[in-house]
Amino acid sequence: MELLHKELTDEILSAFYDVYNELGYGFLERVYQNSLFLELKARGYQVEAQKQIKVYYKGNEVGEYYADIVVEDLVILELKATECIVKEFEYQLINYLRGTNIEVGLLLNYGKKPEFVRKVYENSRKKWNADIADEEWNTDENG
Repeated sequence: MELLHKELTDEILSAFYDVYNELGYGFLERVYQNSLFLELKARGYQVEAQKQIKVYYKGNEVGEYYADIVVEDLVILELKATECIVKEFEYQLINYLRGTNIEVGLLLNYGKKPEFVRKVYENSRKKWNADIADEEWNTDENG
């Protein structure tokens, strides 16, 4: 069985390792985010940093998150620069996936050793109102 968005996630992981190999360990998360953003743009991908994700409860907006990077409106990237990946980071990424129509996320850690976790949350399993989420996700700030 082929992984969902395999080619794209393979390219993202290649860019992740290129950034790590160039910068190494020890910078703040923002430095890695900016570098990965530039690397993915240079490879020709549509990339958005700090994309707003609105959270709904029973049809009412109750909050918002900001995804570190969204690639091609298909993959959410959550970046960390910590010693290691912990379960709370994985839950954070799953919540981002739950709040959007995006099904694939990558948790990328620029720690002492580079590491990643791939998460998939199929839209068919999501319990939010898809019409509201699609409308919010596809509307830019100019409306």
